[in-house]
Amino acid sequence: LWWAHSPPARLPRPPPAAAESCPVGPCGRRAYAPPAERKRFYQNVSISQGEGGFEINLDHRKLKTPQAKLFTVPSEALAIAVATEWDSQKDTIKFYTMHLTTLCNTALDNPTQRNKTQLIRAAVKFLETDTVCYRVEEPPALAELQKNEWDPVVEWVEKRYNVTIGSSTSILGPSIPASTKETFVSHLASYNMWALQGIEFVITQLKSLILSMSLIDRHITVEKAVLLSRLEEEYQIRRWGNVEWAHDYDLCELRARTAAGTLFVHLCSESSTVKHKLLQD
Repeated sequence: LWWAHSPPARLPRPPPAAAESCPVGPCGRRAYAPPAERKRFYQNVSISQGEGGFEINLDHRKLKTPQAKLFTVPSEALAIAVATEWDSQKDTIKFYTMHLTTLCNTALDNPTQRNKTQLIRAAVKFLETDTVCYRVEEPPALAELQKNEWDPVVEWVEKRYNVTIGSSTSILGPSIPASTKETFVSHLASYNMWALQGIEFVITQLKSLILSMSLIDRHITVEKAVLLSRLEEEYQIRRWGNVEWAHDYDLCELRARTAAGTLFVHLCSESSTVKHKLLQD
């Protein structure tokens, strides 16, 4: 997603003392080059209900998207979750940790200008290169591990959606029946645009539609989904060792993004609102 590498750039303006220099692009227009971190310029975070949904307030300023649209989300639960991201920032705002805010910006600005049909097709296309469908023959230990860990998930999805998926050791991957793709297209069409943005985000993290739907359907946990998506890497690490800090950092980051995307899908699919809660320190 575009916003994963371009954090929110147009926040409510901070006081002059906290303002930062702004790079200017070729035609004199403001360039999208916000810092990865920024000094926190607000004290309090709250939510309020407006005409278009729930809004985020940083002190008395309304949060806006990078394209200067009013940051408005469809549910109170999602608003509280986003507000919590902003409230949890300390002396500096670490934009790269604010995955829910990023996803909301993507849904509101739709920078790639895709419609619902295009989002669904992009998600289903992952079946053709799904991580759990590609198997190895050597080494035997890894092949057995893939079979033992991935097969139960594939079988559950096949039963859950009444489809045929299978697996293959060929570099071309398995031949996914057209009926299977049509079933997933039909299922994904039941989600709204916001939830579809979240589903695509999760799929991108796990490199797997099968693992993503198993996770979103609550068949497996975030920890399990991430482990299964990194099965070969984890196998190699157990065999050869790992870089002490890099592995743990990558693992935690992937878990955080996957968890945020899954939560986003659930909150965007939830029709009821939660009881209003005031943010507290």
